[in-house]
Parts: sequence; structure tokens; C-alpha cells
Amino acid sequence: MPGTVLIVDDEKDILDVVEFNLTQSGFSVHVAPDGKTAVDLARKHRPDLILLDLMLPDFSGTEVLRVLKSDPSTKEVPIIFLTARGEEVDRVVGFELGANDYVTKPFSVRELVLRVKAVLRRSHGDPPAPRGAGTGSIHVGPIELDPAEYRVRVGGREVDLTLTEFKLLSELVRANGRLKTRGSLLSEVWGYDSEVMSRTVDTHIKRLREKLGEASSWLQTVRGVGYRLQDPGVE
Repeated sequence: MPGTVLIVDDEKDILDVVEFNLTQSGFSVHVAPDGKTAVDLARKHRPDLILLDLMLPDFSGTEVLRVLKSDPSTKEVPIIFLTARGEEVDRVVGFELGANDYVTKPFSVRELVLRVKAVLRRSHGDPPAPRGAGTGSIHVGPIELDPAEYRVRVGGREVDLTLTEFKLLSELVRANGRLKTRGSLLSEVWGYDSEVMSRTVDTHIKRLREKLGEASSWLQTVRGVGYRLQDPGVE
């Protein structure tokens, strides 16, 4: 699995420690102390993953993320935010812009390496096919999910989902109308077992609803618990 990781942080101690540990784990590493250098290195080397600090000396990590996600050569590169901030809004903005994960400082370097590996597995792995689906398409109301081609259509219109969004929708389809808790979705889609990350699910559900358009009413929230995919006309 090891590939190339770009670390973006203006704190040299953090750069050195993270670079050492990732190198020990078999990764090739590039480092950048500011946003401009990060964008230049990302475009030049196209790393397999970027660790991106939110607070940089020239412009913010969210601005770096916007630039990278708007560039066809780097928009598919997974990004993990490194942040010392406690406000949830920073993480939510990051997810809405396309970040894959976040780690709050101070962090365990061992945990960070595990997060890097988990995100890379999700980025390069295959989405789970709905149980009993075989290779044919699955229809849930106006939603058509094709597990073999990793495609989703709503009313015959193809919907462009990220790999994570496809996995999330697949798990809801597999549940066949049953409730999926945030915890179970975290475990099955992201590989985490901590409710601390439940906001990750909420943010991706919001983006999934937006993309489903006319079928968004099928994706129902059970307040305080989780989500299910069900006919909105069914009580």
C-alpha cells in the first residue's frame, strides 16, 4: 500500500516527526511549509495523499484545498486536515470542500499513520456491492445502483458520486429500509469505530442528498440515531 505523502505544515517539529514515521512505514514523503509550496509540489508530484494543516503562514488550508480540488490533476488526491482548532465548523467546511478526514493536534503519530493507511485503503479499494446483488443493477424507488460499474442513476439520470459517497449509498441500499446508525456507517464505510467522527457521516449524507436531487426524500434521517433509505410515503 505505501505510496507518496505530501505533508503541509509550518511547524518544523511536526514536519520532521511525521516525515520520519511515515518514512519508517514505507512511504515516500514530500514536505511543504506553506500553501504555495504545497500547491506547487502537489501539481508536480501528484502524491497519493496530502496531510494539510489548516493554519498556514500564507493562506489557509481550506484555500489550499479549494485550489487542489478545482485542479483536474489533483482533485482526486485524498486530503487529511491537521488542525489545532476545536471548532466543529472548521472540520465541516473541510468535508464540504472535499477533505477525506481530519486529525486534531496534538495527535498520536501512530494514530495518524493508521489514518493515512485507512484513507488510502478507502481511496483505492472497491466499493461494497449490495448483498445478493450479483452483477445486476439494484432499484430502490427512483434510485438505480449498479455495483459492478460503480454507477448511480436517479430517474435515468447518471449521478456523479465520489467513492465514499457510493460506499455510503451502497450500505443504505444493503440495509433494505432498515435503520443504519452513524456508528455502523462509520465502521462499514470509513473503517472507524468512534462516535467522535459521527459528524463525518452527517456531512457526507448532506452531500449525497444534494446529488440525489429528486430522490433525496428517500434518504431519511432518524434524529439522534442514524439514517435509512425508504419510500417517503411509508410511515
